[in-house]
Amino acid sequence: MLQPLAIVFYERVMPGSQLVNRLQDMHYRVLALANAARLAATVLREMPLLVIADLDAQSGVADAITKIRAEAATNHISIIAFAPDHRPELLPAAQAAGANLAVTESALTGHFAQMLDQALHVE
Repeated sequence: MLQPLAIVFYERVMPGSQLVNRLQDMHYRVLALANAARLAATVLREMPLLVIADLDAQSGVADAITKIRAEAATNHISIIAFAPDHRPELLPAAQAAGANLAVTESALTGHFAQMLDQALHVE
C-alpha cells in the first residue's frame, strides 16, 4: 500500500522531529526540509498530500505558502503552519498566504490528529 507523503519544514529540532515521528507513526512517508527557499519547489516536485511548516524557522515561509497556492498543480495541497506559543503574531501572515490552518505549536502538538483531519477535510 502506498503511504501518503507529508513535507515538514522546520529548523527547530523540537517540535520538528516530534511532528516527523508522529506522522511516521501514522504511516506517512515524511520528507523533512530545513530551507524555506526550497519549500515551494520541493512541494511542486514531490506533490505531497500535506505540508507542515514552522513559521518561527526563517523568513520566507509565508512566501513559500503563497507560491504553493499560486501554482495550479499545488494549490489543492493541505498546509498547516504553526508558530511558537510566544509568537502568535506570525500566524496572520500564514493565513493570508493561504495556509489551511495556522495554529500555535501547543495546539498542533496537543491536538495533532484533529488538526490533520481538519486540514485534510475536503468540502
